[in-house]
Amino acid sequence: MKAIVIGAGIGGMCTAIALKRVGIDTAVFEAVKTIRPAGAAISIWPNGVKCLNLLGLKAPLRALGGDMRTMAYKTHQTGATLTEFSLDPLVADVGERPYPVARAELQAMLLDHYGREQVQFGKRVVRVEQNAQGVTAWFDDGSSDQGDLLIACDGAHSAVRPYVLGKRTERRYAGYVNWNGLVEMDASLAPLTQWTTFVGEGKRVSLMPVAGNRFYFFFDVPLPAGLAEDRQTLRDDLKRYFSGWAPQVQKLIDKINPETTNRIEIHDIDPFSQLVKGRVALLGDAAHSTTPDIGQGGCAAMEDAVVLADVLQANASDIGEALLHYQEKRADRVKDLVLKARKRCDVTHGKEMAVTRQWYEELESETGERIIRGLCDTIQGGPLA
Repeated sequence: MKAIVIGAGIGGMCTAIALKRVGIDTAVFEAVKTIRPAGAAISIWPNGVKCLNLLGLKAPLRALGGDMRTMAYKTHQTGATLTEFSLDPLVADVGERPYPVARAELQAMLLDHYGREQVQFGKRVVRVEQNAQGVTAWFDDGSSDQGDLLIACDGAHSAVRPYVLGKRTERRYAGYVNWNGLVEMDASLAPLTQWTTFVGEGKRVSLMPVAGNRFYFFFDVPLPAGLAEDRQTLRDDLKRYFSGWAPQVQKLIDKINPETTNRIEIHDIDPFSQLVKGRVALLGDAAHSTTPDIGQGGCAAMEDAVVLADVLQANASDIGEALLHYQEKRADRVKDLVLKARKRCDVTHGKEMAVTRQWYEELESETGERIIRGLCDTIQGGPLA
């Protein structure tokens, strides 16, 4: 059996590794000549960690992952602590620890594990056709490839999705802009083993530890889409949006490098239940583009890859039936994650400020138990619970 994998991002590489692990031949095609991951870092929660463990990446992941042991929310004006608690109860409940990692380093780890020399770069898919014998993919350089099935891991702007769904899907602007990057660790900004978040005015500023003595940082601001802002105005923009915020936030803005800081308008796509058409399946952001508000975008793609390999191994004689099992196992799960992230997004970013203010008030009496329960519920919904 041969699988054509379209896309060499996190979802594509996890898929290729998972399929290779169960004895399925793979051919991986990536549209760009050089992958530049979107976003500086990613939170890999225990459901994703378990998937990477299964794929043989336990030790490399731990070498890249930050030592995140506590969580805290701070007031936006003074930086006073609203709540602070250990993540040990989460680890005890779900059997793994979360690992924030730099995206570029995660991407390199996956490529190296699969064999980056086996990935064909500069191959943008333009057309897909299938029949009872297999699938053919054509690329913009005029070349093509044939396989028994095709897995589209080509992201939120998937070129294969319209073929599977029979229509185009529109991305939905989530209402906020995110700035993110990496900065040298500094205990005057936040404790070095803590996920620290400053909240207020429907905005937030977060710091997470990653390997290499660095914090992953991000700023969120509810804004209209399409503003004319770029790296030239980045620091001034952040100073304006976070005027009057805590000294730690001001110091972080001073420390960041505008040249390596990303500015992203956050979108998602309404969930859809059809992930498969015959021998063609959607995976990762192509199947369930979500906001990052519960940190499950990458983890969901890792889950997809593990489930896909499992159903193909169990139903090797009938690829179409195997892919329908994949769809059955994943459609409700990923819909739930997209809608959970959307709900969290709206509360965090002041879609209804009365609701957001109520959340701020609740944080003052939060012991961590409620937040841990929510995290456990999301994590334990995965295939390797």
